[in-house]
Amino acid sequence: MKRTDKAKPLVPTEIHVGAVEDDKGNLGILSIQTAEGILDIALDLHAADAIVNAIGTIRSKLALVES
Repeated sequence: MKRTDKAKPLVPTEIHVGAVEDDKGNLGILSIQTAEGILDIALDLHAADAIVNAIGTIRSKLALVES
């Protein structure tokens, strides 16, 4: 899926983590406070791994910019 119209990025002002459990198992909750409001994201293990990998990619690109 390709986005045709781009929204402005949301800049985090606070980040909180938590976990919930239901009859299907555990989910991690990533709550990101921004100037626009709270963005809550529920993550299973596969989604959490994907987020960690994405952050690693972002970190390496930011390190190149700062050099």
